[in-house]
Amino acid sequence: MRKVVVSVFVSLDGVMENPQWTVQFRSEETKQFKLDELKASGALLLGRETYVNFAAAWPNLIEQEGEYGRMMNDYPKHVISTTLEKMEWNNSSLVKGDITEEISKLKQQPGKDILVFGSCTLVQTLMKLDLIDEYRLMVFPVVLGNGKRLFGEGIDKKVLKLADIKTFGSGVVVLTYLPES
Repeated sequence: MRKVVVSVFVSLDGVMENPQWTVQFRSEETKQFKLDELKASGALLLGRETYVNFAAAWPNLIEQEGEYGRMMNDYPKHVISTTLEKMEWNNSSLVKGDITEEISKLKQQPGKDILVFGSCTLVQTLMKLDLIDEYRLMVFPVVLGNGKRLFGEGIDKKVLKLADIKTFGSGVVVLTYLPES
């Protein structure tokens, strides 16, 4: 069975909104990590806002981003939204209806894991519904003070088990957690 893997950029104070603040920490190590992560997955699961932003940017980044750009554009993209009506980005499909049921169906399909990038509101919804199988928090050494936080208000207590730590020379740390059974 496929897993739902949340991979998000977060500041030290938990902000994940508008991650332009990550650019100064970009390195060959972090780029390779993100490429390997994408290769290990078979589909993307996105919220509306992230989908709209990605759909506007990624088709224009294929040449600049090489293999990563091709993969982002070619991968199946499942979008959770109650307001979008049409999908214009290559290989995108709209997921409507009961989220728990629809995610369960996606997890039952053959293939590699389903990767969730960004999508703060979606991630918080998936947390509340206990639909996340793995959390990968790419923590950047910066405090922002304000912005949407990954673990914002309305999130009930979650106990997670540390599964892995990766550190990069730029000061970025990837913390991988699994939900405690």
